[in-house]
Amino acid sequence: MRLDPGLAPAALWCTLADTLATWCAGQGVALRDTVLLLPYAALLPPARAAFAQRGGWPPRIETALTLADSLAPPGETALGADPAEDRLAAVALLLQEAGGVAWQAQDPLGFADAARALAEAAVRLAEGAGACAPAERAVFWQAAHRAAAGAEGPGALEQALLRVAVAWAAESPAPATDALFDLQPAAWCVLQAGGADRLGAGLLRAWPGPALWLEADADPADPFAALTRTDGPVPSELLCDHFEAEAQATAAEVIDALAQGLGPVGLVALDRELVRRTRALLERAGVALLDETGWRLSTTRAGARVMAWLQAARPDAEADVRLAWLQGWPAAQAQPVQLRQIEARWRRDGLAAVAAQPLWLAAQAAWAPLAGGAPQALSAWCQALGLALQQADEWAALAQDAAGAQVLQVLRLDGGSPRWQALAGAVPMAAEHFIAWVDAELEGASFSLPATSADVVLTPLSRALLRPFARVVVPGMDARHLGGGAAPPGLVTEALAAELGLETAAQRHLRERLALAQLLRVPDLRLLRRRLDGDEPLAASPALQALALRRAQAGLPPLPRRLPALAWQSVPIQPVPRPGPQAPLALPESLSASQVEQLRRCPYQFFARTLLRLSAPEELDREVEKRDYGTWLHAVLHRFHESGGGDALQLAAVAEAELAQTAFSAAELLPYRASFENFAPQYLAWWQARAAAGWSWCEGETDLRVQPAELAPTGLHGRLDRLDQAGTEGCVIDYKTGRAEQFKNRLKTPTEDTQLAFYAALLAPRWTGPLAAGYLTLDDPKAPELLLHADVQQTAQTLLDGLGDELQRLRGGAPLPALGEGAACEHCEVRGLCRRDQWGGA
Repeated sequence: MRLDPGLAPAALWCTLADTLATWCAGQGVALRDTVLLLPYAALLPPARAAFAQRGGWPPRIETALTLADSLAPPGETALGADPAEDRLAAVALLLQEAGGVAWQAQDPLGFADAARALAEAAVRLAEGAGACAPAERAVFWQAAHRAAAGAEGPGALEQALLRVAVAWAAESPAPATDALFDLQPAAWCVLQAGGADRLGAGLLRAWPGPALWLEADADPADPFAALTRTDGPVPSELLCDHFEAEAQATAAEVIDALAQGLGPVGLVALDRELVRRTRALLERAGVALLDETGWRLSTTRAGARVMAWLQAARPDAEADVRLAWLQGWPAAQAQPVQLRQIEARWRRDGLAAVAAQPLWLAAQAAWAPLAGGAPQALSAWCQALGLALQQADEWAALAQDAAGAQVLQVLRLDGGSPRWQALAGAVPMAAEHFIAWVDAELEGASFSLPATSADVVLTPLSRALLRPFARVVVPGMDARHLGGGAAPPGLVTEALAAELGLETAAQRHLRERLALAQLLRVPDLRLLRRRLDGDEPLAASPALQALALRRAQAGLPPLPRRLPALAWQSVPIQPVPRPGPQAPLALPESLSASQVEQLRRCPYQFFARTLLRLSAPEELDREVEKRDYGTWLHAVLHRFHESGGGDALQLAAVAEAELAQTAFSAAELLPYRASFENFAPQYLAWWQARAAAGWSWCEGETDLRVQPAELAPTGLHGRLDRLDQAGTEGCVIDYKTGRAEQFKNRLKTPTEDTQLAFYAALLAPRWTGPLAAGYLTLDDPKAPELLLHADVQQTAQTLLDGLGDELQRLRGGAPLPALGEGAACEHCEVRGLCRRDQWGGA
């Protein structure tokens, strides 16, 4: 019997109860001795409520799984019951094959992908066979073995894996639902909704007694025919501009329904990322939500903590990873002073400075069981991880947390089943493979909070059908998230799936359309999609396009489009005033060139970085950067000239000697060494020409301190890269590894260049003759090129006069305002402190 596809869910359940009762009476069987099978467990409450409202004895209302669980105790684990064990069994099977161990060693990623594909194919085949009656399975397996017969050439590996999958699935234990075929009720009734029910169909084919198949789906050839009825509800479509607009509109539709007293509200999860954002908006609005989809266990705090353990324990772990783990370790959190001291010394002096600290030694002892070494069985790794968590007093915290308890269970740190122990004991893993295994298990497991009553239910499309929702909101009705994606490639091809009666891509898309057609029963259906995904145009879902086409064929207008029910609120503007702190007593005794540049660029930056001494912490582990190359090159040139100069061989020897003094290896500096190989002959040619003009190297890396009268009582300090001399004339040279063009632009207005003028002021008390200054570019294509500052001595005096006046004002209480202009503001590290983006008029 086909139920009316236009009935609302509440009316459908009442109709179903009356229909089944009438049919049982006509068959002469007792309703209470009849079994009604539903597609999924969320439909049990509305079905039972409908029979309770009708009165009398109800039938036994179950799903195939709930009924199977109640009929027999748990037996041998069947394929698909535990995905983690299935994946592990696939690994064990491949390791037993000829060349399997070598394959895993040579190509661990390819081996892992093959094991995953093998497990997925075996589960799919086992589920297909389980939907057949036991008497029909021999035919199924004969067809499967025939399709997996040997092949050569392209695809031979996949075909070989398919043969293993077929043999594995054929020999696996029978599914728990086989108990249904032995049950002897007075009659069977199966409700189909949302697509084909192969198990239900197989059950009724094998049943000799009275049976009723209730078809709640629309006609597969015309799923949206119910929309041609003018007396039924018509869904509305909301077209949004972008991701955030769709998330806000979705949340607004849910909140609007609750404000009208409509409940419960169904929120369908098609786009995981969009639903996550919508959930955050609903929680901000105080909306209680029941999540039936869950989220990845790896994203929970407990999952992240376990991964932090494994990453920190690796011998080659980065310092930042270990510090992050240490900051989350309860034993370290109980010693906050020691923890801060370790971090400060570590950042300042390196790891050697904290190596003997008791807290650091305790952390190393905690990692020791997981530190790696030779490959060992997976069960041994899990035992080591559990032991480490227990010894570090983190096991109890995980066990008391809902997500943490699931992490312990998913990773089998509490022991696991005997089957898993046997499998895990036979699969050897290196440390990096164990970390990858843990990551995959946490990524594949889903975590949901315990069920609570809520007016909003977040559910997948396949579980939203026939439920008594007053409004259903379906975001993500686009081609990317509904009906457009192809199934990932697997060992079971589309042709084989069609031959064995497994679900094909076409049937999966039909199932989506039937599910959407089921939602048309809801009195109030809101369909949302967005025009753009980032910068990429996003089309409507093929299912939504088919729905629109069916309405047009029926002569009906398009689905009504409406604006989201956004609730606007007027908020008074409360701009942050531009800061202008005063610090007359906090001025330093001496200023560097960079500090003077800060004061000139933005007084507030000078206040934050120099007076408050704020700075962004350095990375504990960082890759070689251009400034490291510049520091190394400075040292090479200084040592070269200090030792008297020479030819290319001497310069190369100096470079090697200086490389040995750095914290970086030759391999890390290799890209920059290539630049140096090109630079060295050019530099020697430039220096020979300069020496021929009468110049000689005088000194370098010189620390200077002066007390100019214009700045009293403030002094200046700094380090000169280099000073050259030709008779009584001197030339201050500052090495630069940037492009020459930026320094040329800086020198176009000499008074805007602080650094060279500052160095000239530093040298003024020592140098009475003419003085020049310039930037020497070291890695520009035209390098080396000396870019001279025009009349640097006069500019230095101008700098001292202006700086003296400014310091006098600051000592008198003048403010240090944030300027908020130009490139200096765009890239400023203290922009968040001055609140530049929240000023009035910004």
